[in-house]
Amino acid sequence: MQSDTDPFAQARTAIAEHGLIAYPTEAVFGLGCAPYDELAVRKLLALKQRPEHKGLILIAADYSQLLDYVDDSKIPQDMRFSVFSHWPGPVTLVLPARADVPRYLRGDFDTIAVRVTAFEPVRQLCRALKTPLVSTSANRSGEPPLRTANDVRTELGTDIAWIMDGPTGGREQPSMIINPLTGETLR
Repeated sequence: MQSDTDPFAQARTAIAEHGLIAYPTEAVFGLGCAPYDELAVRKLLALKQRPEHKGLILIAADYSQLLDYVDDSKIPQDMRFSVFSHWPGPVTLVLPARADVPRYLRGDFDTIAVRVTAFEPVRQLCRALKTPLVSTSANRSGEPPLRTANDVRTELGTDIAWIMDGPTGGREQPSMIINPLTGETLR
């Protein structure tokens, strides 16, 4: 039974009904859904006008939420400290994807982009939903990212099932994306 005072009850309903949700992240509002929900992911890709081959980022409260998507066995033991020293924080890591991760999440890659955030509102959301989230900036491709809940309501409101009110973390730039196994910086 859900309490009327549960701030995430409507978010859980939105996720259960294949809906898209929006929430503040470190720099901009994020647009997301459950990564295991192909119907919701396809809605997100259509709304964003984003091609599937590019792949998506997953955001989580902790690394354990990502183990269904990351092939942890392919992270060399001697690199684990340097890989995981980036988290929690505003750094997205490109890590080996499990073989069963669908193309609609990883795109044309055998890797997946994942982030364990330090931004407490998103951590609470992922914990409450008991899942990582697909997380992309709340905007259509080529448009500037939205930075407030009101902007999301105005620009995307009819397509979003739940919007989390609250400020972003105040960062100007989106998360850096790196491949810690190769040292390559992608963004």
